[in-house]
Amino acid sequence: MSPQSRARQIRDVVFVDGVRTPFGRAGEKGMYADTRADDLVVKCIRELLRRNPSLPPERVDEVAIAATTQTGDQGLTIGRTAALLAGLPRSVPGFAIDRMCAGAMTAVTTTASGIGFGAYDVVIAGGVEHMGHHPMGDGADPNPRFVTERLVDPAALNMGNTAENLHDRFPDITKERTDAYAAASQEKLAKAYAGNQIQPDLVPVATKKAGAGWTLSSVDEGPRPGTTVEDLATLRTPFRPHGRVTAGNASGLNDGATTALLASADAAEELGLPVKMRLVGYAFAGVEPEVMGIGPVPATEKALKQTGLSIEDIGLFEINEAFAVQVLSFLDHFGIADDDPRVNRYGGAIAVGHPLASSGVRLMTQLARQFEEDPSVRYGMTTMCIGLGMGATVIWENPNHPEYNTESTEASK
Repeated sequence: MSPQSRARQIRDVVFVDGVRTPFGRAGEKGMYADTRADDLVVKCIRELLRRNPSLPPERVDEVAIAATTQTGDQGLTIGRTAALLAGLPRSVPGFAIDRMCAGAMTAVTTTASGIGFGAYDVVIAGGVEHMGHHPMGDGADPNPRFVTERLVDPAALNMGNTAENLHDRFPDITKERTDAYAAASQEKLAKAYAGNQIQPDLVPVATKKAGAGWTLSSVDEGPRPGTTVEDLATLRTPFRPHGRVTAGNASGLNDGATTALLASADAAEELGLPVKMRLVGYAFAGVEPEVMGIGPVPATEKALKQTGLSIEDIGLFEINEAFAVQVLSFLDHFGIADDDPRVNRYGGAIAVGHPLASSGVRLMTQLARQFEEDPSVRYGMTTMCIGLGMGATVIWENPNHPEYNTESTEASK
């Protein structure tokens, strides 16, 4: 070893801030039908810089942006192009990530690892999905070996079918339970909006429609407040005759973008940046693609084992609601009630929407705000299922908790 070399130490990583655009409905009638995907990301990056004026733009070391369909207006190494379009110095590099639904979550964990290793001090990580411009699977060409060699059931390429498979595997998760959970998600989101708990982290977007001129979009387009279990019971089951998965107990098709600002604890202190959460640990896991919704279970077990925590230590859960059955399979596994107040306090993707690669940072932003509201909670979790059979879990610590100490690595042992 060279005399000049020094032993590297793992550094604490903190979540400084997170923002998102309002989520729109995908399609010609959606509010972002005539808005570019990369412009949505640019809005978020600029808002992060505006909200954190003590951060010199040249101190951003990396921009990692995820997209599931990396083509058109969300292609061309979107992390780099969005950085340039947002006005960051040309010295700031960027890259693109694809882990389907967990794209933004992977952007966070990947760059956070770089911070912990010492490669970066400050990063911007997030995701975008314009499902109106780029429907899920658009342009994809799955290898025929998946079918000919029976590597994966062809139904696994349709996420709705995998949700029906989860119902088959767990018959105790009935349609009545999933509809009740979905109605509660809508109610919780409406309550969060009424309490101004969502709006502070939304970036208004000026949108233009042919023949209608410009509009400032400042709220999510998908929520259906007032939805009842009776309403949901009437919806058709498009993935299987007499099935259990409907448009009402699943997330919609959406457009939107998210970004987060991450830093080392030392850099945050140096630059006078706020600390909203501390990263404790994370894990990804693979499962059978045919039941991809169960992915958060092994990912969470893995993350808990790595951090030395138990499920009882987690005081808040932000679980991406791709499908109600997927959330309930997680809750049942860990013995958590359907209506546990620790779970998705602001509602979830069933109500607000799920623009695939962007959703991971929405979970984090909402958890950070809940940490601020509830200092009694020390640890929280963001977790989600991932298409083609994976799960992702990230565990965070609340800096508002009396026992929080950014100098301590006790929680990571």
